[in-house]
Amino acid sequence: MKIVFVSSCKLPSDTANSIQVMKVCQAFHQLGHAVTLLVPGPQPGEVDLLGHYGLQASFAVEWLPLRGRRTFPWQAVRRARSLQADLLYAWPIQSAVLAPLLGIPAMLEMHDFPAGRFGPHWFRLFLTLPGRKRLLPITRALQVALERKYRPMAGGQVVISPDGVDLERYARLPEPAAARQRLGLPQSPSVLCTGHLYAGRGADLFLVLASRFPQVSFVWVGGRPEDVDRWRAEAAQKHLDNVLFTGFQTHDRIPLYQAAADVLLMPYGRSISGSSGGDIAGVYSPMKMFEYLASGRSILTSDLPVLREVLDESTAEFAAPNDPESWCVALAGLLGDAERRKAIGRNARQAAQKYTWIERARRALDGFLDR
Repeated sequence: MKIVFVSSCKLPSDTANSIQVMKVCQAFHQLGHAVTLLVPGPQPGEVDLLGHYGLQASFAVEWLPLRGRRTFPWQAVRRARSLQADLLYAWPIQSAVLAPLLGIPAMLEMHDFPAGRFGPHWFRLFLTLPGRKRLLPITRALQVALERKYRPMAGGQVVISPDGVDLERYARLPEPAAARQRLGLPQSPSVLCTGHLYAGRGADLFLVLASRFPQVSFVWVGGRPEDVDRWRAEAAQKHLDNVLFTGFQTHDRIPLYQAAADVLLMPYGRSISGSSGGDIAGVYSPMKMFEYLASGRSILTSDLPVLREVLDESTAEFAAPNDPESWCVALAGLLGDAERRKAIGRNARQAAQKYTWIERARRALDGFLDR
């Protein structure tokens, strides 16, 4: 099929949103579909999207000249029609509403509740609009919350679509000591976290743990420059010599960093800020959770109900959100029990097989155009 994807994210970017968009598009391309991604312009200069996003395959990307943020979804649908799209896959709700009006079947991927003054109105239009359409909420918790607030959709019109992982990038990872050597990291026991440093992601707890475990190396990979500078200064003020904030790393390097860990952290608070604000703790599906699974390392995570849609006690150790003592006990237990870490890692790697981007794309398409 000719599938046109519509995203309002900036390309290239270091946001998880832009990474996720590129991985989704790549998966449909790998299934043999003709993929075109439409994003707002202006088009940047020469850029290596494959290297920046750790992609194995390239697909068409078009930057549409931006006449205004509000007009982009309509511009994108018009462009999709000119490309004779068989399917439009959208993140902006407006595009998913406008496409069926022009006779193009539409899929809408959602990570959060409809935002803004008019977002709920657009979403209600999508729910009531005739035509072929499918809703792809990223967690079951989000589906339930949307149905409670708006209205249920027919079973075939909803497919739960958690994030995914490229297993090929995790196929031949070195052991932790070898990975640390390649990265120039200390050869002490290592606790590592990847991702942004937004509010609720646990950087404050990360420093508390570092202060309680001075013989352990704590590494945080990622974050915007201003956030990295802030937390580096905080660590320096607390004289935490065992802490490293690496800043942004290209996505192709992330598996090696994760391989360097003895324990991978997801220290989320009870409230989590998304890249555009708001609290997403109840509906969140972090990409790094699936990467952590694929890395085959032990995982220590906040015990949030939505994360248990994927994780259980066989694939992770849990600690109470915003409770440093709970985290210290859990981390000490993992660091002192190599067999438990290995068992979690083995189970995690096995669980990751269900969460490839390609399988996610197959599930999204399954039976959609046959109806």
